[in-house]
Formats: sequence, structure tokens, C-alpha cells
Amino acid sequence: MNPTPKGWPRLSSALFYDDANQAIAWLCQAFGFELRLKVPAEDGSVRHAELVYGEALIMVGEGAADRPDRFGVPFRSPVAVHGANTQNLLLYVDDVDAHCAHARAAGATIVSEPTLHDYGPEYWADRSYGALDPDGHLWWFSQRMRNGPTA
Repeated sequence: MNPTPKGWPRLSSALFYDDANQAIAWLCQAFGFELRLKVPAEDGSVRHAELVYGEALIMVGEGAADRPDRFGVPFRSPVAVHGANTQNLLLYVDDVDAHCAHARAAGATIVSEPTLHDYGPEYWADRSYGALDPDGHLWWFSQRMRNGPTA
């Protein structure tokens, strides 16, 4: 398998928000992302943005119900589809409890408090919590507590 382009993980995901400028600021402040690139559209909205957390990368764009489709596909924020999610993201962090406290203080809706998920000695154990961002995207943040025998 060929290496990925420099600075890009093998897989990245794009999330769409009613107001991507606000979402980018919130994701950086609440969840600890760093803005790598923001390409503005002529109307001041976000045409394309890239946020990083360590080696993780997400792309952020506009997805309000009144935005035109791109590539013949409607990109929408969960706000525009009654809170529905078609994906959720998991990000490993160094201290899940501190991350949760910081996200809560910044206004994240915690839907699942930090909990140990132990899949048994032949697998792994993670401490994880679930949170909604202001547009309703579901995020999971985890900290590996124990590796399985093959890790």
C-alpha cells in the first residue's frame, strides 16, 4: 500500500454545520482541535476547513438546510435533519476525565458519562464518554486503559 500524502491520515471524515465558522471555534475551544486550514467562500461562510488533533484530521464545511447541494448531494448538519446522525466519531485522548470536564464546561452536552468499557482480558478496556456538539454531532472520546494480548 502506498503511503498517504504528507500530513494526511489514511481516513478522514467531513462534518457539516449550519455555521461552520462558529463550529470551528467551538470544536477548537471545547474539544481541543487545532485549525490547520480554512478556505473562505465569497459570502464569508466556510468552503473547506481542516482541523487536527494529534494525527487525527477532520474536515468541516457548511451544511445548513438552505445551502445548495454539492456534487448532487445534500450536505446537512444534524440540526437540518431533526438531530439525525449517520456517523459518529471516536477520538483517543490522553485523559478522558479531564477532557470530559473541559468539554462540559465549554457547553458540550454529555450523553454518556465517562465509563469503563472492558471487553475482557482477550481484548481491551477503554474509558469513554459521549458528547454532542452544538449542532448535534455525536462524538466519543476514549482513553485506552488496557491493551489486549495482540496489541
